[in-house]
Amino acid sequence: MFGFLFRSGARVKSLTPQQYHQDFRQREHVLVDVRTPAEFRTGHIPGARNIDVQVIDRHLDKLPNDKPIVLYCRSGNRSSIAASILQRAGFTEVYDLGGIGEWVAAGFPIQR
Repeated sequence: MFGFLFRSGARVKSLTPQQYHQDFRQREHVLVDVRTPAEFRTGHIPGARNIDVQVIDRHLDKLPNDKPIVLYCRSGNRSSIAASILQRAGFTEVYDLGGIGEWVAAGFPIQR
């Protein structure tokens, strides 16, 4: 069901846009766009909150430990880094949705 990426020794669960839509549509979770605020304003996945990967380690207290956290960025690199940061901080249910371009290519909407 989920693929795995290995980055910096951390095991990161990866999701396709279709898997996210199917598995998280009715499931309580937190969706985090780890791009810059300027990138976020150009369009983001509906329901996402923005926490730039550059500062995510200073905002861990704003993320719940008891819900899945799904991360994405522009291409998948920053979301993978953010997932590793969260896992090292003790978050156990972290998913990498990859890049917003894949989301758009799959036909899912963005919010501006």
